[in-house]
Amino acid sequence: MNVPWVLIFPEIAGVISLALAWYFSKLVMKEDPGNERMQEVSGYIEKGAKTYLKVQYKILGIFVVGLAIALLFLINPGEFSWFTMIAYLIGSVGSMWAGYMGMIVGVKANTRAAQGCSISVKKGFDISFFGGCVMGLAVVAVALIGVSTIYWIMAAIGVEKPVSVVLGFSFGASSIALFMKCGGGIYTKTADVGADLVGKAEYKLPEDDPRNPASIADNVGDNVGDIAGMGSDLFDSYVASIVAGMLLAAALTQVFTNNAVFIILPILLSTAGLFASIIGIYIIKIWKTDDPGKLLNGGTYLATLVFIGLALVFILIARPFVSTANDVNALWGSWLCAAIGLLSGIVIGWTSDYFTREDKKPTRDMAHAAQEGDAVVVLSGFSYGLLSVVPPALGIIVAMGFSFFIGSVLIGSGVYGVGMAAVGMLSIVGTIVSNDAYGPICDNARGIAEQGELGEDVIRIADSLDSAGNTAKAITKGFAIGAANLTVLALLFSFREEARSVINNLGLIPIPAKIEIFGLEFPNIFSLLNPSTTLIEFIQKGIMDLLNPSVLIGAFIGVVVPALFSALLIMSVQRNAAKMVDEIRRQFEESPKILTGEVAADFNKCIDIATRGSLRELILPSIISILIPIAVGILFGITALGAFLAGAILSGFVFAIFMANAGGAWDNAKKWIENGNLGGKGTDIHKASITGDTVGDPFKDTAGPSINTLLVVMSLTASIFLIFIVAVGGGVGLLGFP
Repeated sequence: MNVPWVLIFPEIAGVISLALAWYFSKLVMKEDPGNERMQEVSGYIEKGAKTYLKVQYKILGIFVVGLAIALLFLINPGEFSWFTMIAYLIGSVGSMWAGYMGMIVGVKANTRAAQGCSISVKKGFDISFFGGCVMGLAVVAVALIGVSTIYWIMAAIGVEKPVSVVLGFSFGASSIALFMKCGGGIYTKTADVGADLVGKAEYKLPEDDPRNPASIADNVGDNVGDIAGMGSDLFDSYVASIVAGMLLAAALTQVFTNNAVFIILPILLSTAGLFASIIGIYIIKIWKTDDPGKLLNGGTYLATLVFIGLALVFILIARPFVSTANDVNALWGSWLCAAIGLLSGIVIGWTSDYFTREDKKPTRDMAHAAQEGDAVVVLSGFSYGLLSVVPPALGIIVAMGFSFFIGSVLIGSGVYGVGMAAVGMLSIVGTIVSNDAYGPICDNARGIAEQGELGEDVIRIADSLDSAGNTAKAITKGFAIGAANLTVLALLFSFREEARSVINNLGLIPIPAKIEIFGLEFPNIFSLLNPSTTLIEFIQKGIMDLLNPSVLIGAFIGVVVPALFSALLIMSVQRNAAKMVDEIRRQFEESPKILTGEVAADFNKCIDIATRGSLRELILPSIISILIPIAVGILFGITALGAFLAGAILSGFVFAIFMANAGGAWDNAKKWIENGNLGGKGTDIHKASITGDTVGDPFKDTAGPSINTLLVVMSLTASIFLIFIVAVGGGVGLLGFP
């Protein structure tokens, strides 16, 4: 089939998803926004969030245009890559639009959710959850429509490698996600750390107290970090998992008789996941229970079961397009691998839940450690954070091992089996994003309920919703990290296949003395160092040799990059939080009546500090994620670049899981103490737990989740600039070791 007409299914699913997102947004907007004070606070939050995104999108516009020009000229030196550049722009705009849509509904749902809590638990939950669904449904709809439409058009007009064009769409989504996640994470933790260190620890103010000048900035941060940022993060991983599977199928021409079916199979299985997410959301809507945790988790588990069934339906739809027994077996093997991937994702989410929930042993142990002081609570959280890496690692090993085995036996390619497991793990991302966006809406609702003086009973209901949201966020972070790592493993396999193709095309000739780009000649330094070596000879000597210096150098650099990236982000939070602390202290010292409620705090100054600081600090971490892979490939060669990606994936997984879970557990240990345990608020134990939470804030909401996007961006950069890297560095690197 030259034009894969079955791609009409993801188009239909995407349109339905967008229609439902619009419906839920209207449903939320019809609700009562509460009293005048509540609307005023919500207005501050909305204004701050819009201001932040407006400034961020201006900076992103410059970045996107610059990178688009680079893609136009550098993907295939000597040719103009118009299609890939356009796909990149579409992916960038789509990612920004999805994040903006979800955030706008989130900042309008918060005050309505607070008012809903004055009616019932279920009412408050429904408003919060359906506000989050707008983000979840918009993310998946834009991703599916974008990938399927671009591939369909490219195949219809006869582009030689349509999947390579779709890679540009994925690269656009990833580059934007890195900005959104890093910037949002720095913003939210700048405000949160500042508010905790001064307002709570020094002046003993309650959570979200309107006297705290950073309280509004803290609530804004929940939206730009946990809604817009996390939405872009999962949008990026979701698209990357689909593209990784498509790239693998396109490269495995010797495995499949009808290659086109297996190229579009990741899109079809993702379509099944979107329909499953929609059904799961509907079940949550009609489920009669007041337990928010049961609703969120129940919807996820039901969506998982529905996906396994619907994925089988789409396998049957694809069945008539294959004729050989091998291809039929490959379809069933792909279904099994996708199911294994999703089930593994759920298990990884469970482990994050265990290590971060208030009622589980790790969190309780951290709370009790606070009795011994600040240092001990930090040591306890650090230890449990490291321990929490083990179960998810086992989950990834099992998922990769089983999917590789099934892929080898039924599909004929173990690596394609791993790719399909990554697709399966992210298939119900609509449900995952909805659950994640629910959390910050509840968090904002709790603050608005307090500032709107709705009473202790309403605040208690909002707290119960927020607690369920914290658990849901911990699960989704663990799920997102596991899924991102399985995705980048699939991207690593696809990079290997792409590299083999480039080597076969260019490696049989001696390395040229000069490189010609658009009529201009440049000297090739490698030819001077190794004049008689051909590319294929060099690659064959180094590709399987772990003791090859180029491979070791690449791996070492890869291991170090996640550490460098995390350090830059955490230091950014530290620097900005110090400015926030100084500003809060200044306001309290110059206007003591703020503490008595006679004078209003200057919220705008704190919002401005968080906005300017986060946008300034995110530039360097974002740039290195693109430049370092290109530099490694040019200087040390393709084998070193592959080793670099492998090293980054492995160390990045450890850093991401450790920081996300340690931070979440410190946060919930503090909340458990604040609920009246171990003496409750205002005690030295409580103050020690605040220290742990403050350390964990940039771990769990800035550096940890951002590593997911870093890994995807670096993997996509390596693939999309592969020909350019070979053209400049000769494939063996300007400083490569033969």
